[in-house]
Amino acid sequence: MPLPFLLPAPVLFLIAAAVGAMFTLNALRPARKFWPLVGAGFFASWLTGELAAHHLFWQAVATTLFVWAGGLDGWPGWVALFIVTLSWVGLVRIVIDARKARDVTEAALCEGLGTEYRSVIPEEIGAHVDEHFSLRQRLFPLPVLDGRVEVVRNVIFSRAGGVNLRLDVYRPRGNTKPRPTVLFVHGGAWVIGSKDDQGKPLAYRLAAHGWVVVSANYRLSPRFTFPDHLIDVKSAIRWIREHGKEHGADPSFLVITGGSAGGHLAALAALTPNDPRYQPGFEDVDTRVQACVPFYGVYDFTDRRGIWRGTLLRTILEKSVMKKQLDEDRTAFEAASPMSLTRKDAPPFFVVHGDRDSLVPVQEARLFVELLRAESRAPVLYAELPGAQHAFEVFPSERTGHALAAVERFLAYQWAQHQTSPPAPLHSVERGDGRLLSPLHGVERGWG
Repeated sequence: MPLPFLLPAPVLFLIAAAVGAMFTLNALRPARKFWPLVGAGFFASWLTGELAAHHLFWQAVATTLFVWAGGLDGWPGWVALFIVTLSWVGLVRIVIDARKARDVTEAALCEGLGTEYRSVIPEEIGAHVDEHFSLRQRLFPLPVLDGRVEVVRNVIFSRAGGVNLRLDVYRPRGNTKPRPTVLFVHGGAWVIGSKDDQGKPLAYRLAAHGWVVVSANYRLSPRFTFPDHLIDVKSAIRWIREHGKEHGADPSFLVITGGSAGGHLAALAALTPNDPRYQPGFEDVDTRVQACVPFYGVYDFTDRRGIWRGTLLRTILEKSVMKKQLDEDRTAFEAASPMSLTRKDAPPFFVVHGDRDSLVPVQEARLFVELLRAESRAPVLYAELPGAQHAFEVFPSERTGHALAAVERFLAYQWAQHQTSPPAPLHSVERGDGRLLSPLHGVERGWG
């Protein structure tokens, strides 16, 4: 049956098959070095990799329609069918890789916390730690919603540089007691993004299971310059310490997480507790966190191992974020690098990164984990997810479900440890300048 187009059905079938196969191939081997292709290649790889089952379904529907319309009435159609078959094989491999996240993350937890770690998690907070996204949510990935959660939006937590900084609070509907708390920091290369763009699957999942999640904005470059971003993250911690109880949060137990630039800021906040350089006007507020979970973060502003070659990261940092040259002021770039700030008293970390990340090379996460493990006395867990792109957990996909379930188990374990450990007196905690921190704002305990 001829199609109502200028080109015959077999040729159209071949063109469609080639386009679909290019998406699949790019998801398997995304562009990493030739920067003009990296941006477009990332989006194509990201959408295909996390929605591989959807792509498989629509390619199958399209193939059926082409065959019905006479797509096999010439040799181009048979070539197209061969290409489509190869594309399907690639998509199936992507789906299989996504399911591997369950075993990879569980292995990371067992290695870092011990094989019996689940026995420590109380039923109250651990009853749903293995829950996956519903079938409806996976079939229709956006928007991410959960009726068990209520959201308090656009709370102003600080004013800096003429900007009102706002946050959202995700909490269990009908909650009546303080809940363990997570601060989420969004990504966007320090220049774009907001609390409304990322972290929804994590926020809804944790809030539905009894946590309070705070998602906060921060000032963006190029209008603002580092460390303004970090100061704002610390301001969000201050708000949780001072006002979290009003929204159901337990300010004595606070975990920080974030993705990409947010992963960098989360790691940096965790490694600079009570440093007055990043707490102007609120130097005496305790900004320690009890754990940190950075997703696909940037951990080094100095490129000490030459990992960035072929990327735009150095250009972004020099022109927009730091507004100075690395070669002219390496000390400033070191101070902004979590790799340079590893410490013995760092809180527990769970670093998550994808092995197909085309924006932040996975080697960066590996090196950060190596350096942090060499220094920290706390557990440092690392899960390298097969097939995962940058920003993979924006979608409630198969991979995201397994990864976030593992993160929740890690957090539940830390919460259980916090509940059974004696309070750490705040007067014993050193500030970033070496002086001792005084108790403040009713914070009862911290990791120690």
